[in-house]
Amino acid sequence: MRVTALRRSDELDYRIISIGALSINDLWDKQGPARTAHSTTTLIRSGKKTILVDPALPPQVLVPRLAERSGLTPEDITDVFLTCYRPGHRYGLAAFSNANWYISEAEREVVGRELLSRFEQEEGDEEVRDLLKQEIEVLQRCKAAPDTLADQVDLFPSFGFTPGTCGLLLSHSRSTTVIAGDAAPTIEHIEHGRVLKDCFDVEQAQASLKEILEVADEIVPGHDNAVVNPMRGPF
Repeated sequence: MRVTALRRSDELDYRIISIGALSINDLWDKQGPARTAHSTTTLIRSGKKTILVDPALPPQVLVPRLAERSGLTPEDITDVFLTCYRPGHRYGLAAFSNANWYISEAEREVVGRELLSRFEQEEGDEEVRDLLKQEIEVLQRCKAAPDTLADQVDLFPSFGFTPGTCGLLLSHSRSTTVIAGDAAPTIEHIEHGRVLKDCFDVEQAQASLKEILEVADEIVPGHDNAVVNPMRGPF
């Protein structure tokens, strides 16, 4: 069962800005051509904080979409949170240069070590070194996220898809929402209790999905629209 794209609770609300897509959803009977993978982008407003989660579309697409869905401009965004560092979660990041950029500490550390190692090992191809340098500079701009991003908005570590995949837990007055990232990629994966095949650690990813299903009344998947947790039902 799908839910409306906006939930309000006291000073907390969230809205889906853009629904993401997987390049291939292996749980669909009919695939069609492969798509460009990009994550679902979610806007959270809590007190004085306006947080954009996974700005996945390119800036020229995301900025008008943000205006259409919320009336906001990039300058209105105080914080950006990345559920992981995969490119499909941050194509539009540069549009929000005035905001704080956050990512889980675990993801920042593991990805940082990998990028530095690849940069040091890459000797002959200057183009590749330049790309790696750019990736490192973007990651350095991302701060390790505090446990609480805003009132009623807390980190929800969901390791497994990547070493530091991390969602957000929104605590409404009578319900909870987990913005799950790729720990819960689509409604089909949620309904079947399945994780993505290319996980860093499948066993850990399954444990993270199980925890999401135990905690959340609503789930914002990494590549789908917001849904009521099928394990909970309407509330």
